[in-house]
Amino acid sequence: MSKQAHNLFDKFPKTILGYLNSPASSLFQTQQAHAHILKTALFFDTYTTTKLLSLYANHLRFNDAQLVLNSLPNPDISSFSTLIYASSKFSRFGEALNLFSKMVSTGLVPDARVVPCVVKACSGLLVVRIGQQVHGLAASFGLASDSFVVSSLVHFYVKCGQLGNARKLLDTMREPDVVSWSALLAGYARQGNVWETKVVFDMMVKAGIEFNSVSWNGVIAGFNQSGHHLEAVLALRDMHARGFELDGTSVSSGLSAVGDLENLLFGIQVHDYVIKQGLGSDRCIISALIDMYGKCSCTFEMSRVFDEMSNIDLGACNALITGFSRSGLVDEALSVFKKFKGLGMELNVVTWTSMIASCSQHGKDIEALELFREMQTVGVKPNAVTIPCLLPACGNIAALMHGKAIHGFSLRRGISSDVYVGSALIDMYANCGRIQAARRCFDGMPKPNLVCWNALMGGYAMHGKAKEVIDIFHLMQNAEQNPDFISFTSLLSACSHSGLTEEGEFYFGKMSKEYGIEARVEHYACIVTLLGRAGKLEEAYSIIKKMPFKPDACVWGALLSSCRVHHKTKLAEIAANELFELEPNNPGNYILLSNIYAAKSKWREVYKLRDKMKCMGLRKNPGCSWIEIKNRVYMLLAGDNSIPQMDQIVDKLDRLSGEMKKSGYAPITDFVLQDVEDQEKEHILCGHSEKLAVVFGLLNTLPGTPLQIIKNLRICGDCHAVIKFISSYEGREIFVRDTKRFHHFKDGVCSCGDYW
Repeated sequence: MSKQAHNLFDKFPKTILGYLNSPASSLFQTQQAHAHILKTALFFDTYTTTKLLSLYANHLRFNDAQLVLNSLPNPDISSFSTLIYASSKFSRFGEALNLFSKMVSTGLVPDARVVPCVVKACSGLLVVRIGQQVHGLAASFGLASDSFVVSSLVHFYVKCGQLGNARKLLDTMREPDVVSWSALLAGYARQGNVWETKVVFDMMVKAGIEFNSVSWNGVIAGFNQSGHHLEAVLALRDMHARGFELDGTSVSSGLSAVGDLENLLFGIQVHDYVIKQGLGSDRCIISALIDMYGKCSCTFEMSRVFDEMSNIDLGACNALITGFSRSGLVDEALSVFKKFKGLGMELNVVTWTSMIASCSQHGKDIEALELFREMQTVGVKPNAVTIPCLLPACGNIAALMHGKAIHGFSLRRGISSDVYVGSALIDMYANCGRIQAARRCFDGMPKPNLVCWNALMGGYAMHGKAKEVIDIFHLMQNAEQNPDFISFTSLLSACSHSGLTEEGEFYFGKMSKEYGIEARVEHYACIVTLLGRAGKLEEAYSIIKKMPFKPDACVWGALLSSCRVHHKTKLAEIAANELFELEPNNPGNYILLSNIYAAKSKWREVYKLRDKMKCMGLRKNPGCSWIEIKNRVYMLLAGDNSIPQMDQIVDKLDRLSGEMKKSGYAPITDFVLQDVEDQEKEHILCGHSEKLAVVFGLLNTLPGTPLQIIKNLRICGDCHAVIKFISSYEGREIFVRDTKRFHHFKDGVCSCGDYW
């Protein structure tokens, strides 16, 4: 302490002196010391100022610290560095940079203690240009050779992805620094640059730099993050082979990669190592083991690891729920979730989001919406991951009101411009029949990525708007966004829905020649549908035979569906037999061939197929439709007499049927593929779920209100004709989405142009 400071402190009460010298002083004590200094009008020396600034910063009272600094007539480097260090330490990076700028502007020269703090702030904000300016200043002040300064700059360049600059700096270091070299090694691994990682590894060996666990863990975690799971596993094995002891970080990262590779055998070996080394109490490792077994679909082993835990951990709970969901065991996941909730565990946003995603992905859409409501009730705030997981549930069952409410929530939270949230909103509105709303969401996005473009194209394709899809395809290219295989799937699908055969064939050929995208099975399915619907069945079959890989069920299914439209029995039998081999337990294939036989009145073949289905225990999937009324989604099953207001629905259908017949409509009984009388066929047609849903909507909504229906099967021709009539007679817009596309009925006309 300086002589001047001694003289000053002689005038301080002992308590005040104690406050200044104690780093544990409370905020009140710090303020007392400050007040005494101001009251006695004592001039601040360096020591006093530094102490006071440090105490205020430790209490996060940065505004007070700034007032102290501003009150100094000539602040020195010690005052600035104290506050810059504290700002950087507490992640107040913007303030650290502002202070540094002010310091340099006053003519003070930064030292080797200040520069690393400022560089850390640049790393935290990922401001490459400012970091490079700080680097230049450090060099001009003769600090370029200081090991602490160089090390901080290396970490800055690595974090900002400027690995070339980091490597150049490392070459200037007099003494090799294992921490800095390890950071560069991990940086290349995070970028997935296997070759450069190996080069740096070899350079470290030649330079005699001794590896440590941090070096290995950075490589394993880096490769895992960049999706190079095999390299991560090989690095884990190499680390162990070279005699390094695996810790919680290396084992956790390695197990995650093992799970992604679904390498169960190696996962079991790692599990054995965990047991032998006594690492079974490490919570991160336990969660990683549960996650690994879940990814390998070993739910028994996954549950056993969880049950053997001494203390239940939230991370392990999340891994268990996700593991069950991955295996399609959504009921088990829900059961575990409810159990944890019942035990009073504070489930976080990850837990709730995992459960919502599980329900949404496995057909439990209503449950997903209920979970979202409950999540908000208990005070857990959804984030930018939750919303994209939930919105598909709204789209799946056309819960438009719920979707709009979630859109409003995302606007209030300021996350609607997030590309994942935005693409999910586009998809939701398109699936709910509101393609213009989907377009508005897209147009409102500041920087739509490829996922957003594809979502918009897919939405227009589902609505059969081929011209718009082609226009968007060209707009995407003008925006310098290259299409991928999903873009071409939407493009070809739109052409097939609209009967644009020549355009579809043109883009199918262009895909490989101009864009270098090799046709996948989904593209072949689209082109087979395109040709098949146009009546070019032999040409479609010829393309299937020339495919460079084995056709899957989608391709043969596309051909079989086209055979039904054009009544081509022999080709239908070829396609069906292939499907019976690929999907022996799919009842839809047997039903489709049965319908083709029934349309030709080949009842013997129909009965043979139905007997075969009976022997195999296969049953036809019942027709099912969903409709949202007053924020509640109703499910109506064909043939279900327990449907609400069933008597009123039947009565309304009878009255509508009478009006239709007066206008010249006759039921299209060809779509009843059963050997019964025409009167019975009419009765069967009345029980189709989409008709029931439309009439249920008419009974429970105000006149003129649009109706939105989702159907789990293709809409039949008779229902299509009936709903066209109802849209005109009742003055309603009616949106019906079946398994293939959207039908927008208005004024007696359907948007598909009857090309369905």
